[in-house]
Amino acid sequence: MQWETVIGLEVHTQLTTQSKIFSGASIAFGAEPNTQACQVDIALPGVLPVLNKGAVERAIRFGLAIGAKLNRTNVFARKNYFYPDLPKGYQISQYELPIVEGGHLSIQVGDEEKTIRITRAHLEEDAGKSLHEDFHGMTGIDLNRAGTPLLEIVSEPDMRSAKEAVAYARALHTLVTWIGICDGNMQEGSFRVDANVSVRPRGQAEFGTRREIKNLNSFRFLEQAIDYEVRWQIEQIEDGHRIQQATVLFNPDTGETRAMRSKEDAHDYRYFPDPDLLPVRLDEDWIEVVKAGLPELPEQKQARYREELGLSAYDAGTLTASRAMAEYFEATLASLPSPASGRGAGGEGSAKLAANWIMGDLSAALNKAELDITASRISARQLAGLLARIQDGTLSGKLAKQVFEAMWNEGGEADAIIEAKGLKQVSDAGAIEPLIDEVLAANPKSVEEFRAGKEKAFNALVGQVMKASKGKANPAQVNELLRKKLG
Repeated sequence: MQWETVIGLEVHTQLTTQSKIFSGASIAFGAEPNTQACQVDIALPGVLPVLNKGAVERAIRFGLAIGAKLNRTNVFARKNYFYPDLPKGYQISQYELPIVEGGHLSIQVGDEEKTIRITRAHLEEDAGKSLHEDFHGMTGIDLNRAGTPLLEIVSEPDMRSAKEAVAYARALHTLVTWIGICDGNMQEGSFRVDANVSVRPRGQAEFGTRREIKNLNSFRFLEQAIDYEVRWQIEQIEDGHRIQQATVLFNPDTGETRAMRSKEDAHDYRYFPDPDLLPVRLDEDWIEVVKAGLPELPEQKQARYREELGLSAYDAGTLTASRAMAEYFEATLASLPSPASGRGAGGEGSAKLAANWIMGDLSAALNKAELDITASRISARQLAGLLARIQDGTLSGKLAKQVFEAMWNEGGEADAIIEAKGLKQVSDAGAIEPLIDEVLAANPKSVEEFRAGKEKAFNALVGQVMKASKGKANPAQVNELLRKKLG
């Protein structure tokens, strides 16, 4: 039987406010346990929550960015459950009237572009944290996170593979960091993913029974967890068992999921409007101010790169994987003398040349050094200086890589390194022709093979000339002069 996977994601994004959603306590990461939980966070008698305007503004920003409906009146509710790290005995969240409804996000998986629908995004407070590692036979409770503002973003079950789920999660991560509502730090819990996974016979309209994989804090774990869960569910069904709705955890050490508890439904939480919080009414003027403050969004920038700069969908998507990378790319282009879509000596437009170097050599160097592009040892202006020397024929691709390596390891400008190390490309026919004559005289067999129609022999001769020039000869000129010599 052919099976189809059905996936929907719930993503908890921690908002970039300075204080909690209903109190003035700090949300700074790394404080000593229970030092950032005030009277409101732990629900002492007589205290009342006060809504953080900054959290609402960030939710509006997100709703506008995904083309969603903003509910001009939205309501906070109490989600009732008992757990040691939930001091109130309930979580303040939104249920029937969330702040954001609908919207969509486009993803790219290979050559395919797909639109994932977003059901809703609602504001809520985070719970505390249970600590098991440092205690023997006991569990420690740290309430520092209690009350931290979250925007929970719920997708429709539109994804059909782990790769699609990862592409969506990455696109969402890019967007929330791009518009500045979340720092995106997955290690610190700022961006956490729950995956609802089910399988069904291909062609069946009805969904299968889903299991929810909780608190995945890396894209790699998200893919591994879904792949394992899908295999497990198919094996269970094919062995004659029924899938039971459940909440499961993923163990990255074993690569397996395991059931934690039976999955609750909305009625189990006994939602009701929070009597301490009035309905939130969004002012039209405020929404317009927030809209005016939005930057050019990733999708818009990708479309512009494709239309105006002639870049491929892949290149445009990679360069907009983060706002910082897009800004670095644009700063590089702005520092280049040639127009972005024009042709340089290397035969490609400045945009494509810059894209190749940023996605290639620069990204490799950043990954090796475990640096973000904001901490690059080579500035956008310095990289543009190197690319300009490629465009004007001063450097071949091979020599440019040597200059790049020197810039990365030693610092300095491309021109100074070219001068100091004598790396200028030789484009003088009078200097190249004697080298060609020497190579032809020393390799009569290759000459004979080429004249017999073997193109590989020509490439071998080019390689010998480049070797004789210590890599400095202009490859295009070597090819042209060599063909003339060979008739």
